[in-house]
Amino acid sequence: MNNRLNSALQDAIDDMAQRLTEVRGVRAVALGGSRARGAHRPGSDWDLGVYYRGEVDVPGLAALASELTGERVEVAGPGGWGPWVDGGAWLSVDGAAVDWILRDLDRVERVWSECRAGRYETGVQAGHPLGFWSPAYAGEVAMCRVLADPHGELTVLREATQRYPEPLREALVRAAWEAEFSVAAARKSAGSGDALHVALCLSRAFGVLVQSLHAHHRVWCLNEKGALAAAAAFPGVPKDFTARVTAALTALDPAAVESAGELVRETRARLT
Repeated sequence: MNNRLNSALQDAIDDMAQRLTEVRGVRAVALGGSRARGAHRPGSDWDLGVYYRGEVDVPGLAALASELTGERVEVAGPGGWGPWVDGGAWLSVDGAAVDWILRDLDRVERVWSECRAGRYETGVQAGHPLGFWSPAYAGEVAMCRVLADPHGELTVLREATQRYPEPLREALVRAAWEAEFSVAAARKSAGSGDALHVALCLSRAFGVLVQSLHAHHRVWCLNEKGALAAAAAFPGVPKDFTARVTAALTALDPAAVESAGELVRETRARLT
C-alpha cells in the first residue's frame, strides 16, 4: 500500500513539475533536499526548485497552486522571503508537504561563474543562521534531480557543477582563518558571562570550519542542517569532532572557548 501511495505521489510531483514549466517565466523544475539525495524519511518534505528567468508570473503560480491543492495558496514573489531565498510557497498535496522555492536562473549562472573564479559571498537570510553562502546555488544544482527542463538549460548546468571548482576550493579553505578570529572574539566575552556573544562567535567559528572542510574535500555544502555531522565524517578530521563542537557550544565558558580554539587550530592544520 505504501509503495503505491509513494508512486502516486511521485507521479503527482512529476506532473506538477511539468505544469510549473507552463507558467510564464519558469524554465525548469528540480527536486532538491533529502529526497534528491535519497536520504529522506517517510515524512520528509518535497523541495522543488522552481527556476525562472526574468519576471515570473506569480499570480499564475498561485492559480496553479490553488488548482493542485483545492485551496488558496499564497505565493511569495522574488524577494518575498529575503535576498537569497527568492520566494515560493508551501503546499500540501495528498497530505504531503511540498515546498516551491524560487530560483533566478540568471543569478544562479552568475554565481556559478563566480565560483569557477574562486569568488563567493555570504548574506543575511532568514532560515540560514550562519548566513547564506552563495556557492549553495551551484551545490543545489549539482545535487538536484531535474524533473522538468524543456530547454535543457538546467541539465547543462547540472552537468557542469558535478566538478567542484578548484579556485573555489582554495578560497573556502583559506576562509578558515576567520574561525580563529571568532574564537578570539569569544574569548573576550566569555569571562563576563556574555553567553549570546560567545555562542554567536563560536557558532560562526565552527560554521566557517565546516564550510572549509566541505570545500577541502570538494563536497558542496548547502546549509547548516546536517553539515556538522557530514564534516565530521570526512577523513582526517580531528578525533571526536562533533562531540568537541557540541561540548563547546553547550558550556559557553572560558574553558569551552579554549577548547574551541584548540579544535580550530587542529582542524586548520589538517586543511593545509
